[in-house]
Amino acid sequence: MAPSMTLPAITISPRIRKSPFFDGTIAAGATHFTVYNHMYMPTSYGDPAAEYHRLLHGVSMWDVAAERQVEIVGPDAEKLVRYLTPRNLGACEIGKGRYVPLCDHHGRVINDPVLLRLEQDLFWLSIADSDVVLWVRAVAAERGFDCEISEPDVSPLAIQGPKAEDLVADLLGAWVRELKYFGFKQTALDHIPLVVARSGWSKQGGFELYLRDGDFGMELWDAIREAGAKYGIGPGTPNHVERIESGLLSYGADHEPDADPFELGLGKLVDLTREDDFIGKEALKRRSTGGAGRKLVGFAFDGEPFVANQHPLPMESEDGAPAGMMRAACYSVRRKENVGIAFVPADYAGIGTQLRFHSGGRVYTGHVAEMPLVKPGK
Repeated sequence: MAPSMTLPAITISPRIRKSPFFDGTIAAGATHFTVYNHMYMPTSYGDPAAEYHRLLHGVSMWDVAAERQVEIVGPDAEKLVRYLTPRNLGACEIGKGRYVPLCDHHGRVINDPVLLRLEQDLFWLSIADSDVVLWVRAVAAERGFDCEISEPDVSPLAIQGPKAEDLVADLLGAWVRELKYFGFKQTALDHIPLVVARSGWSKQGGFELYLRDGDFGMELWDAIREAGAKYGIGPGTPNHVERIESGLLSYGADHEPDADPFELGLGKLVDLTREDDFIGKEALKRRSTGGAGRKLVGFAFDGEPFVANQHPLPMESEDGAPAGMMRAACYSVRRKENVGIAFVPADYAGIGTQLRFHSGGRVYTGHVAEMPLVKPGK
């Protein structure tokens, strides 16, 4: 693993909301936090190599309560949900999640949540880091949709890694093994109310347990920790290295604010043949005609093990022309070389294209590489 970076500390105060699992993360040795959706979210427990190893070979528990839910409930809930996304939701069944880009009226991606339909007139948007609840409230009011929009008392806790299924089956029963990816079920662990989904921000497999009452936060945390002891469970966080290796989009980090779904590799989730209207429809039609102007690409590059960048790094071609930005980079344990995710003009997005960037007083050279940078199962 690359050496860890010494970063300035974030002051912990009452002003920023804390997760129901916060005390558990402190007891487990959390060393670094970020602020995500106006909440503290752990980003490290001080041993990146151990956290990465648990995720790839064992089981890891993550406090991802900052992955907030926007609840949409009422007679027009489904109409509103369909209007919010360019994805064709089809039958939109209860118990099946959908990855749904949200766009503004100019076709710019403003979030990439997972949509969960819990009841006929009850939906959650499980969001990335932006104020989607304000957007949805405004859209509903302007369009006159008959529904209520709120942020419910729901806090996800992720269990990720190849041993996650065995652990969750121990806790809740063998039925969890039958859940398909993004499938979910409303249930309880004894008296603790949950929604259990086969999902999570890694490619190593696992589940997210959506706690439906924050008062049971530490009880749930301790139950998972105790049941997972025989599997060698330990704390972790959405893993910077694994997500780059796996090519998982980090909304807001991997692209410019004006990026559209076609540029972010989400074009297959945009249905411009839909007869019904949705936000950004005309803008997305215009954007689709000329092809994506920029693209997210994988990148492999030279040098000693790279420490994660704190800022996007300007890239250039072999002849010195501007060529986009290196958005996130690291040393890949599985590839045994430096890799990154870059947002580049389409002319520079071809596999094998040679590019370079500057960081820490030196020049790094490399080439555009196929995504995901590490194939599943490797």
